[in-house]
Amino acid sequence: MFDYLKTTWTDYIQPMMRRPRRLQVAALCFRRTGEEGCQILLITSRGTGRWIIPKGWPITGRDAPGSAMQEAWEEAGLLRGRVEQEPVGSYFYDKTYNSGFALPVETLVYAVEVGELADSFPEASQRDRAWFTPAEAAERVNEPDLKTILRNFS
Repeated sequence: MFDYLKTTWTDYIQPMMRRPRRLQVAALCFRRTGEEGCQILLITSRGTGRWIIPKGWPITGRDAPGSAMQEAWEEAGLLRGRVEQEPVGSYFYDKTYNSGFALPVETLVYAVEVGELADSFPEASQRDRAWFTPAEAAERVNEPDLKTILRNFS
């Protein structure tokens, strides 16, 4: 009887109670450093100060790559860059609000080759930014799937 209840809970009831994942878009901003190398731009989050890539909710009137570019401008100061039209991957995390409410999120990651960064941008006073090798960047972010994307990026 216990196994039946456990199976019913795990296989049927829990999945029905889960909230559907929301979608975000992110910009994996990079610059080439030589024949084979590149560096990745990370920014700090406003809340915890941990290292992340620019990301946010899709913007009405823009496609996903365009929304990622807008986030890269607001959060990292990207003035010019070239965005790939297909994502290089995706990662999952739970976005936790101040109330303690957690929302499951899938984030599509778009590669953006940086042409120019601005010194002054909307969130400049709220964030730090720094360049890292892909391996260094992977060590600094928290999300396991994002770590994999960064390690494999070239």
